[in-house]
This record gives sequence, structure tokens and C-alpha cells, in this order.
Amino acid sequence: MTKHIFPFLCLFIGMTTFTDAQNFSSTEITINRYVDGTLLVPESVENPPLVIIIAGSGPTDRNGNQSFMKNDMLKKLAEGLSENGVATFRYDKRVVKQLKAGIFDKNIRFDDFVTDAKSVVTYFKPSYDSIIIAGHSQGSLVGLLASESGVDGFISLAGAGNPIDQIILEQITKTAPFFTEDTKRVLETLKSGKTTADFPPALASIFNLDIQPFMMNWMEYNPQERIENLEIPVLIVNGTKDLQVSVMEAQLLKDHKADAELVIIKNMNHLLFEIDGDDLVNTKSYNELNHPIIPQVITSMLNFIQKDKSTIEE
Repeated sequence: MTKHIFPFLCLFIGMTTFTDAQNFSSTEITINRYVDGTLLVPESVENPPLVIIIAGSGPTDRNGNQSFMKNDMLKKLAEGLSENGVATFRYDKRVVKQLKAGIFDKNIRFDDFVTDAKSVVTYFKPSYDSIIIAGHSQGSLVGLLASESGVDGFISLAGAGNPIDQIILEQITKTAPFFTEDTKRVLETLKSGKTTADFPPALASIFNLDIQPFMMNWMEYNPQERIENLEIPVLIVNGTKDLQVSVMEAQLLKDHKADAELVIIKNMNHLLFEIDGDDLVNTKSYNELNHPIIPQVITSMLNFIQKDKSTIEE
């Protein structure tokens, strides 16, 4: 399998301080026994809007990092917004807390991530007049589903337009075509509601028996159908250097939400970084801390948030 498949398909599934810039406060908050996160609040903005940031696939923490991959992309995104007058809350996925405690929960499901996101919305609703969900990668679908519970706007960052089974099949067909038929067979079995041990060992990271129930749950949701029924403002952001979620995926979401705003950013990769080099440079950035969030992301989100806030106040 190639390096392009696994980052996207990895399915494993307080006290107040101040930043160096000192223009927003940072508070650690426990929402419930599953969710811990960081709230950033601008110091000089009265009644700021709140953006809830939801991480992508894998055991990703509130900063956008995993044990083998550190880039701080979600931390940089949150700070970039909060430096510009927007409150942000980012949180560890529940698997992060479990892994830190030495626990691997085989019963975790995709729906659990949606439940966590909804619990964050519920927690902050009494305190904020305007709440926007911004979901990255897998978090885009999580955020899309959570947005149905009542928020003021939704932002998809490098989010897929196709269901996960189609994405898996397309990526394997592109990068390891000799496993295409095996992949089709396993996916059809899962879609029928059954698990299977009949798959090539090379596909174990995708189809391990422990994660098949999670996959089956994830496969129930079609982003195109869900965004079509969303009755709030939507911003869809993707980049031309995204190795995992192509621009076509973003266009699919736009096609099913005609009034959504679509922003395609030149040379932006999956982590919202600007990449001038080749695929090797792109891949290396996943474990590098020196890359800033590309400015167009922050600008696009701020413009969207301001429009959304203006609509609410009217």
C-alpha cells in the first residue's frame, strides 16, 4: 500500500493562561468524561462568535497531532481565528483520552464522534449567540451531522463528498489496483451488515476485524445527502495539493448545496499548509511543525463567519 492511503484511512478509530500575543485567553475545559478541550477567547471582543473545531481521522488530538505525526495544524488554525476576534474550541477525540489511559475500546462507533460533537454544541449554546462548526477531513462529516442539531453555520475543511466506502475503493484502485476486487468484496459484505475475516493481510489496516463495525457505521452516511438537507450557511474549503481529499470531493458537496460557498486554494495540502514542492515534500509536512496555516484559509473562514454573524443579528 502507498503512503497516500493510510493517513486518511487510519480509523482507530480549568486553569486560564495567556498566549505570547496576549490577545486571547486559553482555558482547558472538560465537557464530559469523553471530551476535553481548549477554549480560546479574544480579549477585546464583546460577544464573539464561537467556532468548534473537529479533528480528522485517526487518534487525533486537539492540536491536530498523533503519536507519530506532529504538525499542530488545528492549534494553528484555532489561534489564527482567535487572533482575529473569533472564539474557538478544539478538543481531543475520545480515542485519544482512551489511548492515554491504555484503553482500546473495540465498541467505539462513528456515531460516538457525532455524539461528542453534539455534546460540545450543547455545552456552549447558553454562552454564545453564534456557533459555527468547522470539521476537518473525517471531522467534516462528523461536523455535518452534528450541525443538524442546531448551529449557525458549517465549515467543511478538506471534507469528502463521497461516502467512505467509495473513497476507499477509489484510493485503492488508484494506488494498489491489484487489491480492487478484494476491496469491492469486503465493502459489499460490510454494507450488508456482516463482518468478514476474508481479506488480504495487506489491507488489515483498513479492514481489521476490530474496526469493521466502526467502518460499517461510517458507511451509513452519504455526505451529499446530508449537506443537501442542511438549512444553515455552509463554507466548503479544499486545496489543489490535497493528497487525500481531491478538489472533486469539495465540488460534490457544492453540487448538493447550491447556496454553499466553495473556496479552492492553490497549493494548499490536506493540513491547510502551502506546499510548493512535490508529493514527498507534501507528505513530510505531516510531521513538521514549521508550516503556518495558509492565510487564505483564515481569511475565508473569517469572511464567512462575519457574514453569518451579520445574518443572525439582523
